[in-house]
Amino acid sequence: MSKRRKSQRAAETTPKREKVRDIFVPRPFEGLVDEPEWIALRELVPAASAPLRLAPALVEEFGERQVTLATVLPLAAPAMTKPDGRVLVGLQRHDQSGDVSRDLAEALLCALRAEPGEPVSVPPLPGPGARLQDLLVDGPLEISMHDGFEFWLDPGATEDANVQASLERANAAIYPTVRLGAAKAAYWCQVPEKAHVRWVLPDDEDTALNALARLGAAGTLPLGDDTRFAGMFRAHGRLVPVWDLPERTPAAEWEEPVAQFAKRYAEALADTAPLDAAGRRARQGLLGRQLTLR
Repeated sequence: MSKRRKSQRAAETTPKREKVRDIFVPRPFEGLVDEPEWIALRELVPAASAPLRLAPALVEEFGERQVTLATVLPLAAPAMTKPDGRVLVGLQRHDQSGDVSRDLAEALLCALRAEPGEPVSVPPLPGPGARLQDLLVDGPLEISMHDGFEFWLDPGATEDANVQASLERANAAIYPTVRLGAAKAAYWCQVPEKAHVRWVLPDDEDTALNALARLGAAGTLPLGDDTRFAGMFRAHGRLVPVWDLPERTPAAEWEEPVAQFAKRYAEALADTAPLDAAGRRARQGLLGRQLTLR
């Protein structure tokens, strides 16, 4: 039999692998009560966690399981299980599709199906299926901020020298971050030689941009003296304005300036009249000051 004929026969007997299509979803967390906080935890916050509640159908299938949302897990894994059945799902991961909600849902399902304490295998492209909104009882996130990643570990795990060394490396990459009470999904962070406030706005992009443009035209975009409106970036269908701040001023002192800005922003948001010439120029200027993520 010729090589060509053999290749043809092999192709006929080998089942074709179904191609998984990727679909881009611009607002993966749409419909969730705390959509801006989900975005902030994925894009802005280095170390935080929040408990999640499984939908009744999942509880019926897998039992009452403790599920924790984490900003990031060891080696940026999508999910992990503990020997006692606890499940952790990571928001920040290496492999992802165009629908973050679908990715997280598949990671959660894979973890629930895995043996407790065993590694969790998650496909890089999950294909069609349930999304996060289908699997959870929705509600406000009860966010816990962490100075390090010790929340990954079980008691006594740091006695292992390799685990301790890995933990120290991960903790060294964390920059100080504080969740502000003045506005939902607003975070102060300190990076080398400067500090920032970054706020995931809850409003439609175009509406939010017009409100910021009104404040820009009025000269009220900064948070106060020695601050600068640095620009903004887009994240999962929402705008995230960024302010540069004095490095040595602690986070607590920005609560009142952020609260005052939130009030100005709400007033500008309520103004639905067309932008005047100054507002249109400010809007164009804002579009030219878009930042890259992180």
